[in-house]
Amino acid sequence: MKVFKYKFSKLITALIYVCLALCIAGFVINLYQVLNVGLSQSAVPTFTIIRYILMFFVTVVLFVLLVSLLAHSNYTVKDGKFYTNFGFIKSKFEINDIKEITLDKKSEKLTLTFNDDTFMTVVVKPEWYDEFIKAIIEVNPRIDYYVNSDVNEDKDEKDKK
Repeated sequence: MKVFKYKFSKLITALIYVCLALCIAGFVINLYQVLNVGLSQSAVPTFTIIRYILMFFVTVVLFVLLVSLLAHSNYTVKDGKFYTNFGFIKSKFEINDIKEITLDKKSEKLTLTFNDDTFMTVVVKPEWYDEFIKAIIEVNPRIDYYVNSDVNEDKDEKDKK
């Protein structure tokens, strides 16, 4: 079994941490309201209770979802299958259904193309590309592997001038 962690961009990672902080802040503010204000200033206690419960529920659920994204987002190659885990969202694909792997050097993305011409972009650290590709091709050596290397395209144009 080979596991490759999903690579979040710095912006997405920062947004996840900001949202985690907002969840904590929302939970603490709601707890403060429950303990200090309670139902004393409420015109309709039932709605206030529902609001408190919903606020606790939403902040806890969102916090758990965000932590699961950070802790359990990966790609796994195991038993002839390719698994994607994105927090609680999981998918499974047969490696024998993969037709080709394309590495685009310009965008630093791996693309898996399946037999039905659907595709998936795999986002892992660039230093893991070789190991990831090797793990997939070991299961199905008939997979075509391509590299698009237009990295020095601008440099080549400048050199011609």
